[in-house]
Amino acid sequence: MQYHSPSSFNEAVAISNSSSGLVKYLAGGTDVLVQLKIGTKSPDHLIDIKNIPGVREISLRDDGGYTIGAAVSGAQLTDHKELSKKWPGLVEGMELVGSAQIQSRATLVGNLCNGSPAADSVPGMIAAGASVSILNSSGTKDVLVEDIPSGPGSTSLKNGELITAINLPKRNDYEGDAYLRFIPRTEMDIAVVGCAVNLSLENGFITTAKVVLGAVGPKVMLAHSAADCLVGTKLDDNILSRFSAKCSQIAKPISDKRGSAEFRKDIIGVIAQRAARKAYDRALGKY
Repeated sequence: MQYHSPSSFNEAVAISNSSSGLVKYLAGGTDVLVQLKIGTKSPDHLIDIKNIPGVREISLRDDGGYTIGAAVSGAQLTDHKELSKKWPGLVEGMELVGSAQIQSRATLVGNLCNGSPAADSVPGMIAAGASVSILNSSGTKDVLVEDIPSGPGSTSLKNGELITAINLPKRNDYEGDAYLRFIPRTEMDIAVVGCAVNLSLENGFITTAKVVLGAVGPKVMLAHSAADCLVGTKLDDNILSRFSAKCSQIAKPISDKRGSAEFRKDIIGVIAQRAARKAYDRALGKY
């Protein structure tokens, strides 16, 4: 294996394009280094992007949105009070990834590129309408996060493409988001199911909704019909019951050692209902 430490994103892409065999990028390393240790997906070339200027920065753009560098850690997100206040659901999803030690290294981009359907930070990014900036030999393009996962352990990224940053849109008043999951233990486990909800309100009525389900399909799922149940309502118990049933209906889980398909279909409805209520309360400014 050859190790590379480029000083720019363009150099990183050039190295990738000129390298043969499997190429991996290193930002936090909490997935890649584990894969190296156990001998799965061992790369021929490891490109470390941590020394590229700006890769660890969180910046407020002129349009009111945020740009998050590819090597920004979960701990940095938590410590950024304004971002945590604007997008608590997205941040709390990332906070569930591993221990305090892992939080100091793990990144949103790494969690996304690992391609796990159970990734905790990905539903929140998709619900937020986040996009990623992708650099390749032809230049830079912006792609919605929802278009990156393509299946278990895989993404739509092509050889030579590198995510340089995550872009969050401007957060307006009376908007709220939340992410919740179910795990067998109290902490540091993989989601059996997860759900992110992002809502916008006007006079207490939901005007827009995005609902994203995790760990109940081959990739993270946008639940459009479930979100439609919420629009135009004030989220009373009847609406929540219909919403819960719709999420269970949409879910297409498998059975494995962490839970049966039947259990996952049932519990995703419960978790989604709780996440919707939390997002609604946040949009109202209750907490």
